[in-house]
Amino acid sequence: MYQTIQTIHSYIAYVALAILILAVINALRGLFSNKMFTPEKDFRLSLFALILSHIMLLVGLVLFFVSPSGLNAIQELGMGGLNAASRLLAVEHPFTNIIAIVLITIGWSRHKKFIEGKKKFKSIAIFYGLGLLLILSRIPYGQWFN
Repeated sequence: MYQTIQTIHSYIAYVALAILILAVINALRGLFSNKMFTPEKDFRLSLFALILSHIMLLVGLVLFFVSPSGLNAIQELGMGGLNAASRLLAVEHPFTNIIAIVLITIGWSRHKKFIEGKKKFKSIAIFYGLGLLLILSRIPYGQWFN
């Protein structure tokens, strides 16, 4: 079960990161070119990035609680007994990504308050971009590409 959930989390992460990168690039392009925020493209791309990032978070939380190295390692060894790789998986990756998803959600909520396209794009570019940077900073690349 653990292996299946981990595989699902990895595949969702690939798709979510690709869509999130597209949403940030689209928001930056819209911000600097002063174009209108369209519901057909811009709204849907941002919403799809939000939904996929939340799905990735939910699957990741399930993975955290069924993982043999997540919560169990913290309970057995304590925070001081974890090596760098274990600490990344058990502490840094989950909590940093929760913060990233919160930032993405704030960006989505803020963009809905604005009428002007430039402000919508700016909100999405800043908060989705910060969320993307946090996610990219805490990916366990050593395990991901194996």
